[in-house]
Parts: sequence; C-alpha cells; structure tokens
Amino acid sequence: MRERIPVVVQGRRTRRSSVARALWTGAELAVTLGVVLLLLVVHQLWWTNRQAWDEARDRVTQLERQWDTGRPPGPGRGGAPGSGDGPVDGARTPPGGAPARPAARTPAAPPPGLAYAVLRIPRIGVTAPVAQGIGKAAVLDRGYVGHYPRTAQPGATGNVALAGHRNTHGEPFRHLDRLRPGDTVRIDTADARYTYVVRQILPRTTPGDGTVIADVPHSTTHPAYRFTAPDAYLTLTTCTPEFTSTYRMVVWAVLRSTQSR
Repeated sequence: MRERIPVVVQGRRTRRSSVARALWTGAELAVTLGVVLLLLVVHQLWWTNRQAWDEARDRVTQLERQWDTGRPPGPGRGGAPGSGDGPVDGARTPPGGAPARPAARTPAAPPPGLAYAVLRIPRIGVTAPVAQGIGKAAVLDRGYVGHYPRTAQPGATGNVALAGHRNTHGEPFRHLDRLRPGDTVRIDTADARYTYVVRQILPRTTPGDGTVIADVPHSTTHPAYRFTAPDAYLTLTTCTPEFTSTYRMVVWAVLRSTQSR
C-alpha cells in the first residue's frame, strides 16, 4: 500500500493575502487623506479666521490710539464736507437737523495696502479696518475691508466702494445679508466719523456688474436697482451664496451725517 503525500496549495492563500494588503493600504490612504482634508478645513474655517481677527483687531487699536494721541493721520486726509445735491431716492432728513452735505472733492487715495479707516456696522457687530485696494494677500485675507481703487474716499461726493470676505480670513461681511434699509454704517477716519444709512440691497448679481460701484451706483444686470442723482454713497460688496464666489451681494447706503474729530 502506497503512502499518500499531502499537497499544500498556497496559491489561493497568497492571492487572499495580496487582496488583504491592498485593502489595508487603501484604508490607510483613505484615512490619511481624510485627516489631511480635515486639517485643511480646520485651517480655512478656523485658523485663518483667528489670524485675521487678531490682526484686524490690533490694527483697529493702533489706528484709534494714533487718532486719540493726536498723531498725524496717514494719507487720505481730506477737507471738510462741502456742497452737494442732498438726499436722493427716498433719503430723509435726519431728526433734528438738515441732511449731511458731501465733500466737494475727493481726498487723495492712500498707498495700496494701508489701513487708514475703521468700518463699523452695529447691526451685525462688525468692526474692521479699511485698507486701500482689494487684493487678497495684501488686504482681504488679513481680515481687512478693501477700498476699491478709483472710488470716492469716506465723506466725499461719489461712491465709497468697499469689499470684504464673507467666509474665512476674518469674514467681516459674513452676515451682510442681515442688513435692512434704515440700518446705519459708520466709517471713522483721522478727521471725522461718517454715518451712512442703508437705502437699497441687491441680494444677487453677476461679478461683472461693475456699475454697482459707479459714482451714481446702479445695476446693469438688474435695472430696477439704481440711484439717479449724485450724492455721497457707500457700497458694500461680498460674495454670495456663502462659501462660493458665483455671485455678488451689494448693499448701498447714503451719507447722513458727519462728525468732526
């Protein structure tokens, strides 16, 4: 009687081991990728805000200290308000006095990137420095509000056009959609405090709708939103919907009062 020799088949086991290693490697890569993505989200939604809030708060403090101690203000200092055409499109005379008169000329623009004013929006709790320019690295990503080049300076006839992030990097305009007609928006400079009153809100328009920051602002895309006469305007712009840059939201205000320092 012949003795049978057992035969061990290893091919199937080897294949199973290879599949297991591949699955394990894929799982490790998926977990690593998930951790990296989570860290990126935390960086964008939390860390960039923390950095921008700290820098913006420090810059506001520096500006106010300079103004309070009587140091010479930075570039952009202008003269006293002069003549103007008065309120338009339903603007009302403030209680106890005549409507504010905008300045007759626009002060010189400050150097790019310089924070020279402070924007305050009480309804949504915004206090942010205003810097010249709308570049991301130099202005917006620092938590600042950016002043569009070639638009009017605060208090002057024309249109003071400002831009700010709605999400990340300080997101000063996160809740801009909560503003309503009649709300106040203030801009403090070395010379004066300018108080504007919200008149119109354009919830959504295209990024190419450039006439929203014209001297007499209006929307080419949505013609029903417009002003028709010269005055001292303030325009606030930001991206919409949140976490996208598909469209722009626009808030328009008109100068109501000027308080000299």
